[in-house]
Amino acid sequence: MRTLCVWYPDWPLQVFETAGEACLVVEPRPAQRRGGEAQVVRAADLSAQEAGIRIGMGRREAEALCPTARVLQRDLGAESRQFELVIEALENLIPHVEIVEPGLVFLPVGGAVRYHGGEEDLVRKVAKELADLASGARIGLADGPFAARWAAIDAVDEPRIIDDTSRFLASLDVATLEHQELIDTFRWLGVTTLGSLAGLPREAIASRFGAEGLAAHRLASGEDRPPHPRPISPLLAVEAHYDDPLETLDQVAFAARALSTRLMNGLRREGIAPHRVEIQAEASNGTTRTRVWRSSDPFIEASLIERVWWQLRVWVEQGGVSGGLIRLRLDPADLSGDGRQLALLETVGGTWEGYDPGRPEAERALARAQTILGPDAVLQAAPQGGRLPGEQVLWRRWGEEATAAERDEDSPWPGSTPGPSPALVPDSHQLEVEWDAGMPTRVRLGSRWEPVLNWSGPWRLSGRWWKGEQAADRYQLVTSAGAFLVVVRDTRAYLVGIYD
Repeated sequence: MRTLCVWYPDWPLQVFETAGEACLVVEPRPAQRRGGEAQVVRAADLSAQEAGIRIGMGRREAEALCPTARVLQRDLGAESRQFELVIEALENLIPHVEIVEPGLVFLPVGGAVRYHGGEEDLVRKVAKELADLASGARIGLADGPFAARWAAIDAVDEPRIIDDTSRFLASLDVATLEHQELIDTFRWLGVTTLGSLAGLPREAIASRFGAEGLAAHRLASGEDRPPHPRPISPLLAVEAHYDDPLETLDQVAFAARALSTRLMNGLRREGIAPHRVEIQAEASNGTTRTRVWRSSDPFIEASLIERVWWQLRVWVEQGGVSGGLIRLRLDPADLSGDGRQLALLETVGGTWEGYDPGRPEAERALARAQTILGPDAVLQAAPQGGRLPGEQVLWRRWGEEATAAERDEDSPWPGSTPGPSPALVPDSHQLEVEWDAGMPTRVRLGSRWEPVLNWSGPWRLSGRWWKGEQAADRYQLVTSAGAFLVVVRDTRAYLVGIYD
């Protein structure tokens, strides 16, 4: 389907008064991306870009390149309200605007092209209409959102209309796939463009790289979406009617949350999530407003609530639902049971590592637990070097940036505890063990003694004598109640690991 993409690279800046100073807008690093700083650059003006600041760069690195730049926190709510003027202008020319985020929209142009007399005439009218509202729009037209998005990225000085989408895609670098692991592997194999990727047998790509490689091959071949989408039941849509019109923002916010939660609960029971949701609101005077929001990742409950609230707030504040809201409907589409779609891109310069539909919910739960119990109650682990199991884990507060390991994981570590590794590493505490001629015979567990059925060891553990540490011996003991890793030091035994 011929698709028009309108993209404002610096839209996050347009809601601020910059007064000619160097400015950049930062936002939290997306949950799907790992490593690096907690905040990344989302937009930068020309002065900041000339200093070397790029989209996706960490905040500290950006501030080091341009110390005088004014750092602003992204305000998606304000961006949505201001972007509504652009959407309404586009809707006057092309119906069915699909919003990815404030500053980025896709528009199917099949009917509009026939009405306006051709693609060039339509694009010219769109460019003229937008020029009167906000500067900096990039416009691209091609087959499907993926190609249209990259056409808009390439449209620096004037709109870009792609007649031969296959040829255009073939010239793009594999970095446009925005999947760093795949990109690195393709480059190592000598596959540097989408054209060379599309020329490879699809069966071989699917066999070697799985679903991610198959999706990348489809995009490189100009197939923006799978040919057989999952069927959508009309019963999945949710609707609410209000006898007393909702007029205040508080009432509308509560309605947005309640209906969004109801929709996601229904979809969750089906094991699916939407990439696109149509929001329909009816005012008491009979006016009906409709807007479509699209997401590159399947919507989760929090992200859907945000978008429904942004949209309803814009309509209420601008008088789009005159007399109050009497009906609200949410209609999902482009349902996914597999996770992320490659067809819609994230911000330019970003990478992704595969979507885990349970990850956002888990991270929200951890954040709530950390708020209630304190920052030291929720920890995350990273591997490091060491000889005992407890030494091989580096702990830090959940959500904090990774710190340098105390011991190098890649060092040989001679004398480290042999496998298998214990499944549980408790805080080391003394364990009563009976010995007979140097062999362990019984272990006291609570109030009872358990005979040792089998054992291995000892493995000598040399302590850091220069720090006053003494040598010790390690044993693996097997009883009917479980298997244990024990360190014996000065005739005393200490439990340091429990095996499955």
